Amino acid sequence: MPLKFNLMFPMRAVKHYPRWIGDGSLGKVAKLIEDAGFDGFSMSEHPYPDKDWLANGGHHAFDPFVSLSMAAEATQRIRLITYVMVAGYRSPYLGAKSASSLDVLSGGRLTLGMAAGYLKSEFDALGADFARRGKLLDEAIAAMRATWAGMEHEGPEFGVKKHVSLPLPTQEGGPPIWIGGNSKAAQRRAVETGDGWMPMAQNARTAEITRTPALESIDTLHSLITEQNKRRAELGKSDIDVSFVPFEKDLLRTEGTSAFCAALAPRLDEYAGSGVTWITIEPTSRSYDEFVRDIELMSDTLIRQSGK
Repeated sequence: MPLKFNLMFPMRAVKHYPRWIGDGSLGKVAKLIEDAGFDGFSMSEHPYPDKDWLANGGHHAFDPFVSLSMAAEATQRIRLITYVMVAGYRSPYLGAKSASSLDVLSGGRLTLGMAAGYLKSEFDALGADFARRGKLLDEAIAAMRATWAGMEHEGPEFGVKKHVSLPLPTQEGGPPIWIGGNSKAAQRRAVETGDGWMPMAQNARTAEITRTPALESIDTLHSLITEQNKRRAELGKSDIDVSFVPFEKDLLRTEGTSAFCAALAPRLDEYAGSGVTWITIEPTSRSYDEFVRDIELMSDTLIRQSGK
């Protein structure tokens, strides 16, 4: 099957959004990428980042459910993807409500990217439990899926009886859950409880910040995906969806969209052969008008070339 393409809204536009968007709108952004042939539109999540992290490459973000709702209203086909929702920042029952609401209102188009998170200062600001974030994510997934099935849930971290949350999601069983992260725990979750995996290309320096293993080559990525699919087969599960921000991503910042597309286009088959099913791209466009030009270029040189 041909690769699918996901467009992440340029997060660094959030800080200057009124100036960046000009006479456009987020709905127009979403419609533009749908018309360009992209298969997904995604939003990150950072509700309260610290200033030191922001000064060293971090970014602000819109609330993913609010912003993706606006994208849903303006589109008909594309998947709406949280990239990623940090489970520990909220009650899983509130998370389940937001997800099911968006899934119903979008006609069943939500894909819920989830992760344990890594920014301790943000956990502290939100009163969230950083030390136990992995355990909370594991049970959050179980609690949300029980909620989406109209069932009660009782576990060591969360539990409800004689409660129900409507509406139930349009997608049977709830939105697909993609697990973000490179750690062994993230890989386990992707195999055992997830429908997809979102590993991160990162060098050793970035790996120190995220406290997860480095990932610096397609060969390594291929080996990881192969192992995941082997383990899933042993559990009677199908191959996993893998969404990946390509290694060429830094070219967007240093040399521009044209250089990025020229470097990525000849490697699309290599990514597909490694087991990647989705390519995720976050443009660095400095304005809405520049964004329009960047999307047109990506459509012409990447999406159409991939056989779509």
